[in-house]
Amino acid sequence: MKIIFAGTPDFAVPALAALLDAGHEVALVLTQPDRPAGRGMKLRASPVKELALQHGLQVFQPETLKPDEAQARIAAAEAEAMVVAAYGLIIPKSVLDMPRLGCFNIHASLLPRWRGAAPIQRALLAGDAATGITIMQVVPALDAGAMLMKAAVPITENDTAQSLHDTLANLGGNLMAEALANLHRLTAVPQNAALVTYAAKLQKTEAPLDWKQPARELSRQVRAFNPFPVAQAAMHGEPWRIWFARAAEGNGQPGTIVGIDNGIVVACGAGVLRIEELQKPGGKRLNWKEFLAGTPLNPGERFDA
Repeated sequence: MKIIFAGTPDFAVPALAALLDAGHEVALVLTQPDRPAGRGMKLRASPVKELALQHGLQVFQPETLKPDEAQARIAAAEAEAMVVAAYGLIIPKSVLDMPRLGCFNIHASLLPRWRGAAPIQRALLAGDAATGITIMQVVPALDAGAMLMKAAVPITENDTAQSLHDTLANLGGNLMAEALANLHRLTAVPQNAALVTYAAKLQKTEAPLDWKQPARELSRQVRAFNPFPVAQAAMHGEPWRIWFARAAEGNGQPGTIVGIDNGIVVACGAGVLRIEELQKPGGKRLNWKEFLAGTPLNPGERFDA
């Protein structure tokens, strides 16, 4: 099938790879313009662009798809279908209507739950038992298109937003390849509007831990905010980044270190949080043993309120 692929970050890379492996002709790759990155703030190509150039694909990087010249470039590809995976730009209806077979998106949730910008993190933060991938038709309204295929994965207490991201990125690529191979047999199912929830973009203001909350909620917060914005807890006035933590049974005054046992054990509003990975300002991300070797802590010490 002759397709246009629209994607930008790491999440979209497995999808482009899967479609190429399946033998589809990728006539054009849409990705966002190169952006400044790194300490030197040099222009850096998107992960999707890097893969596309490795395969000798045509790459188009407009700032917006609204101008007539941008739309003419897309129309000239004469694609049968468009595949979208975390592209990051609004696609006008005139562009959505160009491919004969339609425009299809890889969304990282089990729609209609968690439409929006941060579905992986919000599912983890909410304590959902599972998340997954939905292959859906793209329409002008946000993540509101009819659904073609779904696949679920469980969320475990070992998962972080990063681990789920990687799992879902690979699942999404494979599921999209399967969907395109079976388009003529798939039925588009409208979403139940009564079940819609929205996954708001993560904010750095959400990072601080509130030790009065239950340990299970704090564990989910830590894992949902890994790798961004990373949960924080202040000790002696310093904002420490908490990268991984598990909930356990126990009690004590919220925010107080109640033990050193397979981690730094801190009492919460209910239960205790066992911190296993953390980082001081300007320091490296360390496991709890490495951290304590340089920053000794003792039971009874307390995180700042």
